[in-house]
Amino acid sequence: MNALLEMRGISKNFTGVKALSGVDLTVEPGEIHALVGENGAGKSTLMKVLSGVHPHGSYEGAILFDGEERRFRDVNDSEALGIIIIHQELALIPLMSIAENIFLTDPPARFGVIDRGAVHRRSKELLAKVGLDEAPDTLITNIGVGKQQLVEIAKALSKKVRLLILDEPTASLSEKDSAALLDLLLEFKAQGIASILISHKLNEVSKVADRITVLRDGRTVDTMDCSEGAVEEDRIIRKMVDRDLEHRYPKREPHIGDTIFRVSDWSVFHPQHADRQMIRNVDFEVKRGEIVGIAGLMGAGRTEFAMSIFGRSYGQKITGRAEIEGREADLSTVRRAVDAGLAYVTEDRKQLGLLLADDIRKNITLANLAAVASANVVDDVKELKVAADYRTRMRIRSHSVYQETGKLSGGNQQKVVLSKWLFTDPKVLILDEPTRGIDVGAKYEIYCIINELADAGKGVIVISSEMPELIGICDRICVMNEGAFVGEFLGSEATQEKIMRAIMRQTDKGPAFSSPAPSSPALSREGERP
Repeated sequence: MNALLEMRGISKNFTGVKALSGVDLTVEPGEIHALVGENGAGKSTLMKVLSGVHPHGSYEGAILFDGEERRFRDVNDSEALGIIIIHQELALIPLMSIAENIFLTDPPARFGVIDRGAVHRRSKELLAKVGLDEAPDTLITNIGVGKQQLVEIAKALSKKVRLLILDEPTASLSEKDSAALLDLLLEFKAQGIASILISHKLNEVSKVADRITVLRDGRTVDTMDCSEGAVEEDRIIRKMVDRDLEHRYPKREPHIGDTIFRVSDWSVFHPQHADRQMIRNVDFEVKRGEIVGIAGLMGAGRTEFAMSIFGRSYGQKITGRAEIEGREADLSTVRRAVDAGLAYVTEDRKQLGLLLADDIRKNITLANLAAVASANVVDDVKELKVAADYRTRMRIRSHSVYQETGKLSGGNQQKVVLSKWLFTDPKVLILDEPTRGIDVGAKYEIYCIINELADAGKGVIVISSEMPELIGICDRICVMNEGAFVGEFLGSEATQEKIMRAIMRQTDKGPAFSSPAPSSPALSREGERP
């Protein structure tokens, strides 16, 4: 079989920095080819070369498609051949309809006028192909991220896609939406459409990929054939990071002290719908030196709970009592919550956690400018010293603290967010999806930082959709469903099955109810309600 795509000896430099060095990649017709590697390994750069974002002449090497060498000047050239890339940051216009987004660049027209009937009809056909049951005139802003991803794929199908490139397509999706998207790729494979899948979720890669190519430091390390069975994750990881990870999670001996943070009878209502209760009379606590995980399905109320605690950033009609170090804490605003000793690392670091256009230095000091100011004026020397110190301590990979934050890898951006909040010297740190969208090597470094925070006597709360992650790093795991805690386990005793059983048992019962304080004897041996 002749290859659909061959990339031969691709090399690419950025102002003296070698991003790609002699990379080879081959994709067969109808193949799902996974591309994996740590952040900064060169995956996205390689795909930008392929799609024409980096035009011919800006790189070395050759691209062959259908057996002919191609020299793409821009994205239009690659799309004309059916090479379509869907970036991690979706390129949809929120206040336009689904149909308008699908045919934004090349709408059906008659006599130079857009044929709205044809746009609606063809959009409906494309949405049916990707399994999306939404009206074509629905605004993008009114559908979730999972459905937006399907709109991007429908847009690709409208351009007669032959090679679909997906960059971290499931990073922001629930397990259900992720599974549906992977099933869709398998359907495309049956139709002869080839795909290149970039993902940090190795279990998903192993599930659907025909072959896996590993990049490391801008070079092709290995290409693994999955035709004889799934490739073990440990083998992929070893190739990615060039070292054995005997344990995916660093070892730690916890030293847990007295309760440092407690909320009692905490209730929160929806910010727009005052009759809709989101958090239901919750009791919760975390001790000094303890890492407490919060597990739950999408929509369980985990982020809403965390944000409502952090200066009432979410919700209305918030009631309940909060205590830090045994004293009632005023959490009525973000500033007061920070002053009381709370810090919150958002799940959306790009939109809510960082100023991407600013440098590392400014982002690190942003939440505590008073500490680097004299007479209400920022002292540049103090700010530089603080930023340089955190860059070293957090092992932020950059050419200097003056590097633009938006140009860092996902893992290094996350370290900048962590640095920003650590500079406020919090007593309790809430981490919402702290490793979303970052590679296994960077994840390990984040886990080490979390352990160091707990060892320093801070209380750490981790919200994660990855149950193995919670089981691997947490001393205790609280399970949330429908705005209440419905189960609790010691980290050493927790399993994914137990966590899901707690969620499903409560779902079957109907509306959730609040859990007792974590030390309550009302919990059974497995941590579930008797």
